[in-house]
Amino acid sequence: MADELSLLAANAVQRVADGSRIGLGTGHTVDAFLESLARRVAQGLRVRGVPTSEATARRARALGIPLDTLDPAEPLELTIDGADEVERGTLNLIKGWGGALVRERVVAAASRRQIILVTGEKVVDRLGDRGKLPVEVIPFAAPFCRRRIEQLAGFGRLRPVLREENGQPFTSDNGNWIFDCGIERQSDPAGLARALCAIPGVVDTGLFIGTASAVLVAEAGSVRELHRANGP
Repeated sequence: MADELSLLAANAVQRVADGSRIGLGTGHTVDAFLESLARRVAQGLRVRGVPTSEATARRARALGIPLDTLDPAEPLELTIDGADEVERGTLNLIKGWGGALVRERVVAAASRRQIILVTGEKVVDRLGDRGKLPVEVIPFAAPFCRRRIEQLAGFGRLRPVLREENGQPFTSDNGNWIFDCGIERQSDPAGLARALCAIPGVVDTGLFIGTASAVLVAEAGSVRELHRANGP
């Protein structure tokens, strides 16, 4: 696994242009990218990163990577991030197992390109194959949201379980809670995303539809690049 992450990181860092502003994702795959990026920064690469989580911000600062904030007048050149599922052909994603899905959404939207780094087991035939979808909710609304999620029809049975950490509800960087929903294979993930986000109290879901410009997949000692079957 460490060798695969190193391959992904080395490939991704080559795509970072000198003087650019980039989004920095969250998770183990991005941690490897940050280490590779820090080495390039130490060699003179000029870059400013916008982190998608406090954990990424702390790691970037420790590595000496300059950080910046979102600026609507200056879009990010690209975002490097990971994913928990990538659907073949569409490159639709499930993200958020690391708990940073809302900020990952915002940073992706502020970027010209989103490049996703994954290992081979995360590439699936249909979203839902790995059986878990994070949904971020306002704590006040959590019982209501749980019931409404359970009542959704047309997407297979959804089984929301409150994420916990050290015996307490896991709290996102935004002060919200996350339901990890057991899900089935999805034929209409965009419809599911709309239905979930229509529930009062739901902040966002881990369904990222059409955001990825490309996906880099490490397996068998090499990296292959995936693009949408009918996209750029």
